[in-house]
Amino acid sequence: MAAQPQEAEARIESEVRRIRGLIDRHAHAEALSLASALLEQAPQNRDVLYVVAVSQRQLGRIGAALATLERLQAAHADFARLYQERGHCYRASGDAGAAVAAYQRAVTLNPVLHASWRALAELHGAAGRTQEAAAAARQVTVLARLPAPVLAASGMLAEGDLYGAERILRPFLAAHPRDIEAMRLLGQIGLQLEVLDDAEFLLESVLAFAPDYHIARYDYAQVLTKRHKHAAALEQARRLLAIDPSSRAFRTLYATACVGLGQHEEALRTYRDLVAQTPEHAELHLSIAHALKTVGRQSQAIEAYRAAARARPSFGDAYWSLANLKTYRFTDEEIEHMRAQEAAPATAIIDRYHLCFALGKALEDRGEFAESFRHYQRGNALKKGDSHYDPGALERGLMRQREVCTREFFAARQGYGCARADPIFIVGLPRAGSTLIEHILASHSQVEGTMELADIPRMVQLLQGREHTDLKPRYPAVLAELSRAEALRLGEKYLSDTQVYRTGKPFFIDKMPNNFRHLGLIHLILPNARVIDARREPMACCVSNFKQLFASGQEFTYSLDDIGGYYRAYLELMAHWECVLPGKILRVQHEELVDDVEGNIARMLAFLGLPFEPGCLEFYKTERSVRTASSEQVRQPIFRDGIDQWRNFEPWLAELRSALER
Repeated sequence: MAAQPQEAEARIESEVRRIRGLIDRHAHAEALSLASALLEQAPQNRDVLYVVAVSQRQLGRIGAALATLERLQAAHADFARLYQERGHCYRASGDAGAAVAAYQRAVTLNPVLHASWRALAELHGAAGRTQEAAAAARQVTVLARLPAPVLAASGMLAEGDLYGAERILRPFLAAHPRDIEAMRLLGQIGLQLEVLDDAEFLLESVLAFAPDYHIARYDYAQVLTKRHKHAAALEQARRLLAIDPSSRAFRTLYATACVGLGQHEEALRTYRDLVAQTPEHAELHLSIAHALKTVGRQSQAIEAYRAAARARPSFGDAYWSLANLKTYRFTDEEIEHMRAQEAAPATAIIDRYHLCFALGKALEDRGEFAESFRHYQRGNALKKGDSHYDPGALERGLMRQREVCTREFFAARQGYGCARADPIFIVGLPRAGSTLIEHILASHSQVEGTMELADIPRMVQLLQGREHTDLKPRYPAVLAELSRAEALRLGEKYLSDTQVYRTGKPFFIDKMPNNFRHLGLIHLILPNARVIDARREPMACCVSNFKQLFASGQEFTYSLDDIGGYYRAYLELMAHWECVLPGKILRVQHEELVDDVEGNIARMLAFLGLPFEPGCLEFYKTERSVRTASSEQVRQPIFRDGIDQWRNFEPWLAELRSALER
């Protein structure tokens, strides 16, 4: 019987440890023999390739070691130690310039590699570059002062072992609660694991102890960006740029914050300055393209996406972004290239599933539905393996909403919250037509279109608190504990925090779809806010979600069974809200809107208390930023073509039908 995957991995790890022991004892020939045999069983394993290369170099086989490192780079391009080992090889062969470049790359990826910093100090010193040599020597000194657990955890974090680093850092920090580097590293782990409230708290604590610790400030700004606190992130970016205006990292951070605040022209200026210096930087081309797409400059966006793909041929996100324009059609050559890159063993998982979704769309557009569905299915399976969606937790959370937020609950809290009626919440499922509704309403002179604002989900996190579990959550039960004054404060806070996205119009739209889960909170703190439920026929909506690769969130969309269950849960909760908040929610059915545009626009404006304006009928002429997947579709008149597109995949949707009918 073949070994189970976990058993095989454990055996390989054990063998690698044994080989490293042989290398430490200078038994390089024996180490190479064992490592070469292991490589036949695990040809893409990072650690096996690495010990092969180390053994080859130690035996003087520099050419063979460099060839092995090429294989290692193809499979694990961000592994810092491969560049350190390459530096050792070049140094052994007398190529000091190539060695310096390799060591520099190594410490960029992993700043705690002692051997690379020592080598850089020596090589720069030998070449008379005294300033660079002194800087490298200072870094050696800094590393020597770090406690051994912090140094070890830092190296593990740089090489992707987040949980291993966390296991070292937590007990160390418990014993040394003011160690700022341990706090910063734990904050970084929180950032990478999306535990953002912990990360923000830890990094705020670091800056309270050490306000001049610029690396921690940079990490803190990244957390703020992830939490959609763009104004605060921009402030941190400006503080960092005041210290080092030439830093590429700080300038990129600044541009990202500008995008978050809708300052796209300033972001584009910064991105273009950066890409002019490093035209091979694929991610910068992608950032430029996203900004151009958002402001409606599609032809320029397409060229920037293509530039990103040229800079890195396996860059799945560049191809998916072209597909995600919904109006782009791939050439035969592009499709063959995507097929080849998706099938290549060295292609990273994240690129692979982006390419799968792009191929799904490309083949769907050509009417090759069976192969298209296979690619969508493969992309979803790969993405689901990378997610942590728990449908049981969702169902329990929505059940608690129904238990807490009853008619009696709201009747007892008449007069709570902020009375202003500025916000218009558009809720529902993604791909249900909310962007179209938003764009129509934002074409009205009194309505501001913003984006999917994260303020309500962030408020939920705040109410949930730091110490909670799924089985003992504080939210939504904590809503019953809010006083009149606290509900007023939260309503005013929401309006204050979202002011940065407004330009003076009396009303604004928040189209975060998942806010349908939190209409009880919204009504409690903003009782006069309007709510529009964007709804779409179940099969059409669910299939559209299955075909969509989201930038973040929406983890329920990567399985037909999960999507069907989520749609059912959404219907049940919306029925509850309509019962306990009668007259507060307007349902807009996408298919009805498409069939009677003018009638449904008049109906929406009447619900919002706004006069009819002809500009809403010509919404596709409105120039504004649109960030969602429907950005190009809403810049065209409405057509019925997409209503029944899901039927092209009907032969493969039995699982979805079953999930919807349960």
